[in-house]
Amino acid sequence: MNLPNRLTVLRVCMIPFFVFFLLANVTKYHYIIALAIFAIASLTDWFDGRIARKRNLITNFGKFMDPLADKLLVCSGLISLVYIMAGKASSQYSPRKAVIFTVAVIVIISRELFISGFRILAADQNIVLAAGWWGKVKTATQMVMTIVVLVFLQLGNLDVKGTFYNVLDVIQWVLIIASLALTVISMVDYVAKNKGVLKN
Repeated sequence: MNLPNRLTVLRVCMIPFFVFFLLANVTKYHYIIALAIFAIASLTDWFDGRIARKRNLITNFGKFMDPLADKLLVCSGLISLVYIMAGKASSQYSPRKAVIFTVAVIVIISRELFISGFRILAADQNIVLAAGWWGKVKTATQMVMTIVVLVFLQLGNLDVKGTFYNVLDVIQWVLIIASLALTVISMVDYVAKNKGVLKN
């Protein structure tokens, strides 16, 4: 197994630790620990792609597992955040915002399941589909969104509020809406560019 693929596997292995610190209130800084793990995992995504292209180490395993690892990382975080927002609906988030976020997460995960099924269909035809440009932008936006939400949660956990806290609140919702829009755009673009899979 080459280095880029090892980084991809490492990203998958970091997910349980990320979720543990995200949900387990073992310290008042547990959100920032989860954020650090998430940020490192996200960096492995950037490095594995860069190394694979630079050293010509692109493999079918990497084409399939790299986007799958991204999906597992982001989706596990989003599902956990739905649970957290529901619990904080009376403090950091209004019940309406918690519902909006839940709907956004349902759409995002539904897209990921659909694309995964699409890839399985392609694989059955001996076609390996790599992630598209829109998909990469979508994933990057979702990762940045998750980081911003975690910072917002950590500030609230420490009861640190003020102008920066309020600005961060606006930024996180801009990123949530952007992630939702990019989810739909990337799905349509991906299917349109690989519609031959459906014809077969």
